[in-house]
Amino acid sequence: MQTEGREGASTARHPVAAGGGPAAAPLGVTGEDSLADWIALLKPRVMTLVVFTGAIGLLLAPTALHPTLALIAILCIAVGAGAAGCINQWYERDIDALMKRTRSRPIPAGRIPAEAALTYGTTLAAFSVLVMGLAANWLAAAILAASIAFYVFVYTIWLKRRTPQNIVIGGAAGAFPPLIGWAAATGEVGLLPLLMFAIVFVWTPPHFWSLALYAHGDYARAGVPMLPVVAGARETRRQVLLYTVALVAVSVAPVLLGLAGIVYGAAALLLGAGFLRHAWAVWADRQEADGRSLSGDVPARHAFRFSLLYLALLFTALPADRALAPLVAGALGLG
Repeated sequence: MQTEGREGASTARHPVAAGGGPAAAPLGVTGEDSLADWIALLKPRVMTLVVFTGAIGLLLAPTALHPTLALIAILCIAVGAGAAGCINQWYERDIDALMKRTRSRPIPAGRIPAEAALTYGTTLAAFSVLVMGLAANWLAAAILAASIAFYVFVYTIWLKRRTPQNIVIGGAAGAFPPLIGWAAATGEVGLLPLLMFAIVFVWTPPHFWSLALYAHGDYARAGVPMLPVVAGARETRRQVLLYTVALVAVSVAPVLLGLAGIVYGAAALLLGAGFLRHAWAVWADRQEADGRSLSGDVPARHAFRFSLLYLALLFTALPADRALAPLVAGALGLG
């Protein structure tokens, strides 16, 4: 359902020994849980992007959903994404405790018991799917359920600890929301939301590997086979560039297939040029023999931050293109 974002780092009060999966290291509970901790279990930063892409899918759908039902559908996407993030944190509490950027999360820090987090996540997941089915339709509910299951079982449990291609295959989890939004409004799946799915899918590797380049120490300590840990920084930089080239190609597909116009096309090319510039800087970044960047991973950090802006602006350009199309056509003498 989502890709993973950055979290703040602080010292964990209840470190957990390394282990294999959720059975390792039940946690002590401090009794200091707060509303903020329960919200943090939902990964709200990641949820924001998921909600945004889902809302764009709903907005672009040819059938308008009643505003109240549309709001409920967006809420279901948000709750479903949060539930998946919560279950992810329950399962990964052992490795979260070993990484600086995640060890202050509520479960490894001991503020919320693992069993309570699992109950919380599974309850929210079931609730989001049920309400989506009742408020919108059961196709949208089924896609929402599939996205949650994919993130939990395929990415979190199966792929993440086993293969450096985890984020490539698992990236599909974060690409479902446009499909869910479109299906909520129409009761079917169209070509445009499938292309939006493809854009997010191809966007995920250069986005996440840029993060992994400067967080590889965390992944190495936790034994997570992210690409920089397994294949090295140089190969990861090459993959960032290659996937960015593929992303730019996929991003112009809506224009080539007649599903978007000149406004979106111009945005796709300009934003793509910006992303390529950052990806090239990542590729060209000089490194020491052990793979460490000589520039302090500045290009990778900049590429990661730009990737977030890229996706937000690219998806915003789709409804903007539709709204501005008559004006553009008139200005060009086509209307």
